Amino acid sequence: MDADRLLEGLDPEQSEAARAARGPVCILAGAGTGKTRAITHRIAYAVASGVVSEQQILAVTFTTRAAGEMRGRLRGLGAPRVQARTFHAAALRQLSYFWADAIGGPQPTLIDSKIKAVAQAASSCALQPDRTGLRDLASEIEWSKVTQVRPADYEAAIVKAGRTAPMAARDVARVYDAYEELRRERNLLDFESLLELTAAIITESPRIAERVRDQYRYFVVDEFQDVNPLQKLLLDAWLGGRDDLCVVGDPSQTIYSFAGATPSFLTGFSAAYPHATVVKLVRDYRSTPQVVRVANHALRGVPASAQRLELQAQRPDGPEPGYAEYDDEPAEANAVARKITALIDSGTLAREIAVLFRTNSQSAAYEQALGDASIPFTVRGATRFFDRQEIKQAVHTLRGARHGAPDSADADVEPLVTAVRHILAPLGLTDSPPEGRQARERWESLAALAQLAEDVAAERPGAAMTEFVEELDARVATEHVPQFEGVTLASLHSAKGLEWDAVFLVGLTEGMLPIIYAESAEQVEEERRLFYVGVTRAREYLAMSWALARAPGGRRTRKPSRFLDGLRPASPSLAERRTQGRQAKTVQCRICGATLIEAAERKLRRCLDCPADYDEALLERLKDWRREVSTEQKVPAYVVFTDATLQAVAEREPSSVAQLAGISGVGAVKLERYGEAVLALCAGEEVPAGGGAPGGADHEGRNGDG
Repeated sequence: MDADRLLEGLDPEQSEAARAARGPVCILAGAGTGKTRAITHRIAYAVASGVVSEQQILAVTFTTRAAGEMRGRLRGLGAPRVQARTFHAAALRQLSYFWADAIGGPQPTLIDSKIKAVAQAASSCALQPDRTGLRDLASEIEWSKVTQVRPADYEAAIVKAGRTAPMAARDVARVYDAYEELRRERNLLDFESLLELTAAIITESPRIAERVRDQYRYFVVDEFQDVNPLQKLLLDAWLGGRDDLCVVGDPSQTIYSFAGATPSFLTGFSAAYPHATVVKLVRDYRSTPQVVRVANHALRGVPASAQRLELQAQRPDGPEPGYAEYDDEPAEANAVARKITALIDSGTLAREIAVLFRTNSQSAAYEQALGDASIPFTVRGATRFFDRQEIKQAVHTLRGARHGAPDSADADVEPLVTAVRHILAPLGLTDSPPEGRQARERWESLAALAQLAEDVAAERPGAAMTEFVEELDARVATEHVPQFEGVTLASLHSAKGLEWDAVFLVGLTEGMLPIIYAESAEQVEEERRLFYVGVTRAREYLAMSWALARAPGGRRTRKPSRFLDGLRPASPSLAERRTQGRQAKTVQCRICGATLIEAAERKLRRCLDCPADYDEALLERLKDWRREVSTEQKVPAYVVFTDATLQAVAEREPSSVAQLAGISGVGAVKLERYGEAVLALCAGEEVPAGGGAPGGADHEGRNGDG
């Protein structure tokens, strides 16, 4: 491909970055400014202009998906043989290749989770932390290893770093030491030791160093603000004093300092390489000017030394960002669900909407609210899609089916979609979603594979099982997960690198963002950057909200996040709210009289441990009806009504629209869609499969509520 043609369509700054074909180069790229476009064109331009051969380039990313996306773009630009890998993938490839010569003996087993080994190490130290404690210990060991802190130095290191240990620092050091001993005894290799060992064999063996450096002469590192000292150690070993290095990043998106990442390698790049070319990408092609203004405002006051980039919006105007305050978290979640319903009704795809929060524990309220509003959703940040047991089993089965599948030219060949669904059926893919959260999650995973088969069949008519499995294998390799047609619920950390048309930033209160554990100025600034990352995920619609109390009836003493200062309208005073009669109503248990706080208890109007008084046969009829409706509408059962809502209906047996509307989880939309059917069931009447009330009965008129 002609080199100059590769620069067509780039903006002036992107073109400048691409033309800087030799290192050292530092590209400071703000959110939405097209950094992947710039660096892939730079690599392709260097290849096309004869600066370097494809096989001598190593592009390093932080996720397998990002590496896959980069390889795909490079193929389209005429450079298909460029290696794009994560630090760990590149290190594992090199360590495996040189193991026999450099170390010898059986190769170690690579572990992707430390939990089991940490538990055994803790037990050997007479410690028995719970599951959460084990995760904290594993994280602390990871931080120690990536920052090159040994067990003997741990106590002094956390004091210097201003870090709080998850338990007595001496005990953490003991467990860390025992973990390393256990790992060596059992020939186990974790991700940190993988990087350290690879760097060591390159540094200590001139022969291996020569072979590695002869193979890779040209380096590009994406997300350089997230590099930790151990990754930098390996990068330096690869370079061996050379400077043909291009780094790309944004100091304002550094959100992993707690895990050992440091933006200092990016911000100090010019000091390390005084002759470096520095290019700033600030033209934001992702977000509207209204969203960009919020993003720029969020970073005002950040020290100049942090190299903050002022984004310049390139898109047309969009709606103004929204700010909303609520009495309590359930009210906030329900309001967000109503707004999402309106967006979907106006034409926004559910998969182009996200609800982002600071901690995963905030997800439950939104799962409940979206389920009650019949809005499908997926929770990001749980087990990775292709690591789920049902998906591993499905992929294995589909690969096996490929070998016995007939050619697509055969007139008798079974259509691809039918064949895939037939294979997935024994694994749990039914025509309608099952009851229960875990069963539903398994079903949704398998349904996503079936949908992928439909997509492949639509794009390539006549596609056979072989082609589908090839597509599936490519997605497994790059973590390209099939799309779920639902709203995304995600923590701010897991949302990094993604974008949606509409974003709801929720729970924006002091103590949550910034999180209560952020005590130092540096920690608070990291929380500010996390807010910035959340804002810049939105293309057009941005809504920010907060609740003054956790539960209905609770004291409304929370304050909006300081990051909203200068952005949000002034909040009404507590006195004004009382004057307006907006205090939440106290709800008491109808059995024991205790004040109810938890949302689930308030829905049932009784304590969870108080005896339930309900018609079990009615609850079964309600569940059977829900199953029929969900099958007919092809949605999960919980989208019609959650188990908790049906339980509340069975306990209270409403006989009018007003009584049914008074049950939490039965909003206006559900009342209109399902109200007649539910009231008919409560009255002991039969409801046809279509879900409507028999004979078009008018329950409002019948019960005197009209």
